[in-house]
Amino acid sequence: MQSTEKSVVDKGSELLSKVPEVTIFFWVIKILCTTVGETASDFLNVNLRLGLVGTSIVTGILLLVSLVFQFRAKRYVPGIYWVTVVMISVFGTLVTDNLTDGMGVPLETSTLVFSALLALTFRVWYAYEKTLSIHSVYTRRREGFYWLTILFTFALGTASGDLMAESLGLGYLLTGTIVVSIIAAAAIAWRFGLNAILAFWIVYILTRPLGASMGDYLSQSKKYGGLGLGATETSVIFLSAILATVAYLSLSKRDQVVASTEPKVAPHQQRGAVLQLVAVIAVVVLGGGAGYKWRHDSFQNAVKEAPAASPIAKTGTTAATKMTTAGGAQPSPPATQVRPLGDLNYFKTLTDDTLALVLAGKWPKAKTRVTDLETAWDDAEASLKPMNPAKWHEMDGAIDHVLKQLRATQSDAARCTAALQALSQIIRANE
Repeated sequence: MQSTEKSVVDKGSELLSKVPEVTIFFWVIKILCTTVGETASDFLNVNLRLGLVGTSIVTGILLLVSLVFQFRAKRYVPGIYWVTVVMISVFGTLVTDNLTDGMGVPLETSTLVFSALLALTFRVWYAYEKTLSIHSVYTRRREGFYWLTILFTFALGTASGDLMAESLGLGYLLTGTIVVSIIAAAAIAWRFGLNAILAFWIVYILTRPLGASMGDYLSQSKKYGGLGLGATETSVIFLSAILATVAYLSLSKRDQVVASTEPKVAPHQQRGAVLQLVAVIAVVVLGGGAGYKWRHDSFQNAVKEAPAASPIAKTGTTAATKMTTAGGAQPSPPATQVRPLGDLNYFKTLTDDTLALVLAGKWPKAKTRVTDLETAWDDAEASLKPMNPAKWHEMDGAIDHVLKQLRATQSDAARCTAALQALSQIIRANE
């Protein structure tokens, strides 16, 4: 989708836009950035063991630095602009992750809150500037509105994407397919008269859950519905693609905005845009709400059909897990009963191994083994969490406590033992 909007000429002086022209390259890099936002946050959090708080601090500082360069630039500079988008993508992802995993805020709540904040930002932006066109971004105030909007789109996209893929058990692939379908519908509607600015922001918001689904699908293990490339490999692949595309645009200048007078919008066109906005909101509220209720009810009913615990296959594919990894197909009534959180034998083994190493005083090996536990738990989140969110958060908190104790500057054997024993009790309670 290519916008026909142009930047403004004020008092005869050519004013340069601080954002790129909306071409196919724009959307390609945007999706790549959103995918990196998902995989890079996982890489920093898990692989480098920074944790959610540490990762948030590091990326927050890098985001502030990139924003300083972006605001100081006099025109659109591809390298600076897209580095800022990458950093705000990672940080926006972490905002939602901290609320969900760190504070236990339901994804439904996060989705509604970020939707309201995004709507409020648009309202204030329009009240001051009388336009939401990204090609009118040539003043610091407009640029401030623009980047605040981008942050909320990433946070909202993360929350809504995780809500679909995890809480509603749709899985990465089906979630991505649904999002692509909606994007295609918005593009077709734009071709048939949907307001260009409205269409742009619809697609911009939706590319976030699309990129996140792609990142999770590529990086997560095959056991949990992904391709098993890993967060490191996926991040490197997409960062390389971003670098190559940005280098090409820097040389070719294919995405530079030519400064010219922005055409005035006639009153009847403004009224038409308002009516289209109301129609889009109605479709989202009614269609999204009905879809959520149907999926939530069917998923919960499927889980309730197997309330008791019994061993399952070594692969760990419970009825609910199959529904998640297969892309959301309604499962047939299970032949055997399943545990509330699926097969936890592997986590039990990792916990017992770590405890034995702590008791033996083998701290380096214990810390290595607990990292295996952390990685396995993160990989299993998409399939285990939908089965019983309350139980998942209980066990997730216990694992976080274990990690905190074992990674303390001065690890205390008694505290580590107590934390591991508490985790072991929670695992056995869910067997």
